[in-house]
Amino acid sequence: MKNPRTLALWTIAMTAAALVLLSAYSLAQEGVPAAASQPADSSLRELDSQVRELRAVIEQMRAENAESRAEMRELRQELQDTRKLLAPLAASTNSGPASPAAAESAGPASRGTADTTPAADLGSRVQKLEESAQLLGSKIDEQYQTKVETAGKYRARLSGIVLMNAFRNVGASDNLDLPDYAQPPAPGAYSQTSFGATLRQTEIGLEIFGPTLAGAKSSANVQFDFAGGFPAVENGVNFGLVRLQTASVRLDWQHTSVIAGQDSLFISPLSPTSFASLAIPAFAYAGNLWGWTPQLRVEHRFDLSDQQTVTLQGGILDNLDWEMPSNQFFRSATAGESSGQPAYAMRTAWSRPVFEHPLTFGVGGYYGRQDWPWGHDIDAWAGMADWQIPILRRLTLSGEFYRGRGVGGLGGAVGQTIVYGGNPSYATTSIRGLDSEGGWSQLKFQLTRKLELNGVFADDNAFAGDVRGFATDANNFGPILGRNRGELGNLVYRPRSDLLLSAEFRRLHTFPIFDSASVTNQINLSLGILF
Repeated sequence: MKNPRTLALWTIAMTAAALVLLSAYSLAQEGVPAAASQPADSSLRELDSQVRELRAVIEQMRAENAESRAEMRELRQELQDTRKLLAPLAASTNSGPASPAAAESAGPASRGTADTTPAADLGSRVQKLEESAQLLGSKIDEQYQTKVETAGKYRARLSGIVLMNAFRNVGASDNLDLPDYAQPPAPGAYSQTSFGATLRQTEIGLEIFGPTLAGAKSSANVQFDFAGGFPAVENGVNFGLVRLQTASVRLDWQHTSVIAGQDSLFISPLSPTSFASLAIPAFAYAGNLWGWTPQLRVEHRFDLSDQQTVTLQGGILDNLDWEMPSNQFFRSATAGESSGQPAYAMRTAWSRPVFEHPLTFGVGGYYGRQDWPWGHDIDAWAGMADWQIPILRRLTLSGEFYRGRGVGGLGGAVGQTIVYGGNPSYATTSIRGLDSEGGWSQLKFQLTRKLELNGVFADDNAFAGDVRGFATDANNFGPILGRNRGELGNLVYRPRSDLLLSAEFRRLHTFPIFDSASVTNQINLSLGILF
């Protein structure tokens, strides 16, 4: 923003320019030839003089603008120096009496009135000065902020989180830092307690805002993390490989959107609040359907009133069934993709605001055809429901429920899609799609504006009747899991909008069909910076 002196100079310059134009217009209207008379020569000399004055004013403005920039740089340097000088003073002021004897020597008049002592008053003034300096510094930083530059002309926005998790586990699981289900301890294991830390849940996202097409605003986004595995080198657990989470292109009209790309399941839009599980959503194999799946979908929103909205969503998805890749470098069709058709999904939801939070109820459905080896066909299907209910202004209940068959590709049935009734290598071996049901529910209590408490219960149940008397562990490459139950409680503290700290306790209780149950407990501490 220009200072008053600069504005005054701009006013003088504009006035001078206006006088020049008026003088030229007057000469043209009077029609006096350039060499016809002495007054014409006088007018030309006056015009030339005004032009020279205008040039001088512009040069002066340029010089003062350069001086203003130099003053801003000096002010910024002085601010940094002031911060350095205030830091020791604030530390010494807030340290208090060195010992009880020193406090006693201050006399009875000083006890109980610490907030009114000169030292406390000075500390308060120093703190206010530091806050003012920080605010001024942030304003200056905003003026010098460097924007994300793209090869095209369209705006881009970089975002993400740098997240560190430290954890302690009691009990064995499928994954040390991101456990999904509990396992028996390894043979010969002396201890079931482990401790570790990771930053592989750090996420980086980029959003690009494109042109308007047929009345629709176009945009694209891509998001990565570092949970794609570990290189086979020393300390490889610290060098998590980059992994694509989502990448999509959007066209948004006022009431309709078209989305194409790899995205989360729109039929399962919610997940429990947890910063211990970002690379894989919390309870992903305990009733929380999930997947980052290539898809094409259409959304349309109807406004029933000023506050009520109905949303319809429908689309096709890559027909995945959670099979491991058969080759590290070349892709072959999975059972769902071998059917020659995509999976189909739809969802409808109603919402309105309550206590300044959304009250939402949604229902959805899913279907996919799967062609397994030896001509075995499975119809995978699922029906699901989701809800968000503000009970009080600071208390919200949310969750999801599903019932399906052969939906291991969505994380259902603890990630199991089918079971073999015999040796999978034989053409005569029969298979079954595994029936299952599950869900989760979360209670969120906003203790203060910066502190929230979350409690979650989750359960996924693969029907034992599909397994007992039909399949065995030996014919299915390992233990067949019948049930996976989970509970968690966490505190999330946000002292600032871009800083978070969280502490979480999680318990997993897993029941194999032909073996004894296992329990894993994890304590997870999270520290993250959002950008």
